[in-house]
Amino acid sequence: MLTLHRTNVTDAQILKSIRLRALKDSPTAFASTYEKESQLTDEDWIKRAKERDDGIRSIGYLAFDGDRPCGLAGGYFPDHRPIVYLVSMWVEPQARRQGVGQLLVDAVYQWATQRGAQEVLLEVTTINHAAITFYERIGFKRTGKVSPYPNDPALEEVEMSKLIG
Repeated sequence: MLTLHRTNVTDAQILKSIRLRALKDSPTAFASTYEKESQLTDEDWIKRAKERDDGIRSIGYLAFDGDRPCGLAGGYFPDHRPIVYLVSMWVEPQARRQGVGQLLVDAVYQWATQRGAQEVLLEVTTINHAAITFYERIGFKRTGKVSPYPNDPALEEVEMSKLIG
């Protein structure tokens, strides 16, 4: 059974485990790298979990299939504009196409709505065709903004947006 859990400080080790799995599985899907994040201390992971536990400026969700964590996503307000960025979105390969991604995105979108956001933005590498197709299917549209992918200047990221309301 699929369930969502709002990330809190007690989830630091689960967050670490699933984030590192995500970075290994999909290295071009994130602005960070496995090499960098695998060096973080337990205190660093506790700090990250606390940041996602804020609920006001940021939020994090973990998806579980039974007791097994199988996905994660987060959202945050980057500044004082009514915009939320969807970040750290990942679903493990064996859980894809089972509704996990939809649950995660819906949770961030609902949180953004409750917090007064007018739009949810995300960035996805242009080579991640499955993710682009998924986001388009659930209502995100390309904004036209394209930027270099931070870990490999040979790749690009496209910005996608879904309006609230």
